[in-house]
Amino acid sequence: METVALYAVVGMALVFDFVNGFHDAANSIATVVATRVLKPWQAVLWAAFWNFVAFLVLPLTVANEIAKIVDPSVVSPGLIFAGLVGAIFWNVLTAYLGLPSSSSHALIGGVVGAGIAKAGTSVIDGDELRKTATFIFYSPLIGLALGFTLIIAVMWIVHRIRSRRRVNRVFRGLQLVSAAAFSLGA
Repeated sequence: METVALYAVVGMALVFDFVNGFHDAANSIATVVATRVLKPWQAVLWAAFWNFVAFLVLPLTVANEIAKIVDPSVVSPGLIFAGLVGAIFWNVLTAYLGLPSSSSHALIGGVVGAGIAKAGTSVIDGDELRKTATFIFYSPLIGLALGFTLIIAVMWIVHRIRSRRRVNRVFRGLQLVSAAAFSLGA
């Protein structure tokens, strides 16, 4: 019975990963397809590759933070399954409605909700949850500051290049880097 539950959780995690992918894929590949840097099938392969190797390149910080929020003594395959179902539902709903959302935060909400439903609010580590919730507000501000800095840097680089062909070549390469970086972080 435990094996069946484990397979169910792994299957649901794969569904969550798929939903997360279609939720973020358009943002990852839109520019490289629209500017014809890559054909759509090439862009999908590019994004899929970088999304797949993310666990090799980036630390598992988000997963470790999510694991700290609910008391490990109540975590079970059923709780994880329910948290994944909640996160999938939220991602599909927000995608259908065209609302921006974070799959990581949807997963946190699903796991927290499942934990509360199973054992009450006492199983939630309030400090860890507050730390995560704080960055829901800070991350757009950090993104705005980084985006502004990058725009200034790109404008400075392009301003110095006089050849239109060379500017296009530079931007084509930067678009590939940008799509790869987005796929890594998604």
